[in-house]
Amino acid sequence: MFREEGTGQFLSSRVRNIRPSGIRAFFDLNAAGGDTIGLGVGEPDFVTPEKVREACIQALREGKTKYTSNAGLMELREELSAYFASSFALSYDPEQEIIVTVGSSEAVDLALRTVINQGDEVLIPAPSYIAYEPITHLHGGKIVEVATTAEEQFKLTPQSLRTAITPHSKVLMINYPCNPTGTVMTEQDWLPIVELIIKHNLVVISDEVYAELTYGRKHVSIASLPGMKERTIVISGFSKAFAMTGWRVGYACGPRELIAGMLKIHQYTAMCAPTIAQIAALESLRHGLAAKDEMVASYNERRKRFIAGLNAIGLACHEPEGAFYAFPSIASTGMSSEQFALRLLEEAKVAVVPGHVFGSGGEGFIRCSYATSLVDLEKALERMGRFMQAMQPV
Repeated sequence: MFREEGTGQFLSSRVRNIRPSGIRAFFDLNAAGGDTIGLGVGEPDFVTPEKVREACIQALREGKTKYTSNAGLMELREELSAYFASSFALSYDPEQEIIVTVGSSEAVDLALRTVINQGDEVLIPAPSYIAYEPITHLHGGKIVEVATTAEEQFKLTPQSLRTAITPHSKVLMINYPCNPTGTVMTEQDWLPIVELIIKHNLVVISDEVYAELTYGRKHVSIASLPGMKERTIVISGFSKAFAMTGWRVGYACGPRELIAGMLKIHQYTAMCAPTIAQIAALESLRHGLAAKDEMVASYNERRKRFIAGLNAIGLACHEPEGAFYAFPSIASTGMSSEQFALRLLEEAKVAVVPGHVFGSGGEGFIRCSYATSLVDLEKALERMGRFMQAMQPV
């Protein structure tokens, strides 16, 4: 007779071996925490701008609720093409080199599925966003972490990449500006990396969802460098810089053959990104850039004050130049990152993410999102300061 407790036997080995998200685990703890200040989840505290919401409401009134093309609204792809040309010095054909996806997360999944064969090695600078490893595992790839260090501000270096490359290496999966470290790569940083990529014939998947969130310098896409556009899939979306996390609109730009491969999978799984959400994304590009810039300026102010505050209370932190994360060291406390995060949550009512969930090199650090109000950031720093003082021997 069928027994419910035995249904685990039907799980595939790949799914069984995936660890639950460490970020969501601490989010769930925070959700039950009452007065807890949440610095865990990377979600803007801003509401989607009113003009964008109004455009969506108007589209609903007009009954624009049917499927779009599998690749997405042509108007949105055309606007994305123009936006990339003006913002990142990249030219993409909206008909064949851009696909609109259900968030940038689906774009990452599609890109990895499109290029990975069983046993291919995917090189990932670590610490890195937690989703890359399980998605690679699901599609039969093998993760090879490329070490980065706090001393190098967690930048990918040619020395570390050269050491990690083997005859089985196929993909370099990168995310700059970086989650969780806030690291930004400059053109000078990229040039020796590009030489290695071309020499070893790697394909690059570049998650640039934080491209608009840079401070003091302009984002440089690796795809804009000589010899890279034809071997790079650029992924981004509207969640972070445009405060549209719940709308679930992302996109990928790249060589037409690779985009066509991603479209094959997309049309059998998601069909198309939600029509209303695509209309909202289009409005963001047409009339929401000023609001986006205002949000970026606010993040920059929070960044400066929060990083200064962390250093002042004894949590040494390099200066992040992008995204909206701080990645301070907790090594001085003698605790593991998980022990520190749990005690901080229980004793100080501040939720952060332990660094170990981001892979090699993350232990000894915590990730704090400063995409929350200055009032809450100041409260969090005060609580964290008291917690750190309590850690000191009397």
